[in-house]
Amino acid sequence: MTEPALVLEEVSLVHGDGDESITALDHVDLAVAPGEVVAIVGPSGAGKSSLLAVAGALIAPTSGAVTLGGTALAGLNRARLTELRRTRIGFVFQTSNLIPALTAIDQLRLPLTFGKAEAPRDPQELLEAVGMAHKAKRRPDQLSGGERQRIGIARALVTRPSVLLVDEPTAALDRQRSQDVVALLARETRAHGVATIMVTHDHDVLHHCDRVHEMIDGKLGVPAPR
Repeated sequence: MTEPALVLEEVSLVHGDGDESITALDHVDLAVAPGEVVAIVGPSGAGKSSLLAVAGALIAPTSGAVTLGGTALAGLNRARLTELRRTRIGFVFQTSNLIPALTAIDQLRLPLTFGKAEAPRDPQELLEAVGMAHKAKRRPDQLSGGERQRIGIARALVTRPSVLLVDEPTAALDRQRSQDVVALLARETRAHGVATIMVTHDHDVLHHCDRVHEMIDGKLGVPAPR
């Protein structure tokens, strides 16, 4: 059996103290294998964004353990956590969050100037893989919403991360572009052995995923029947 790339064990996240406390995550267990796409659905405020933040080493859980590629995140210093985020975790946001002044190719080159990715992907080849090589010299204001999201996905993948965390990637896209973007995510995930968690409200794209969990009140349910 393939070793999971990301494991959350009994993870809880509580904000505040006493009567003012809010439980964002409630004893969450989740393991994601390389090449697997796991979707998290549920109402707003259910804890989906908190799950991504903890999985991405942006927030330390109140209790429980997070393990990335065999490395336990608990106890790591800030510099080590930053290095892991830059080299082993890719983030795709609701909006592409591209830098306005940079061309598509330079959006992909920029992350390579920060961390020390062991085997980064070639930016030009990656643009080709996401169908955007012909727009390599275009800036974000010269691209459609779907094109910007494709560049955002490519930027997240350029360091060859082991984990990809995706937050509502189709929120600003029409139905066809939503299908295209999630199909691209699934294809890249499986082709390159990435462990992908995608938070989404878009039930029309769930057929691209290997598992679907519903989150309610910070609790993660068992996978929904496919």
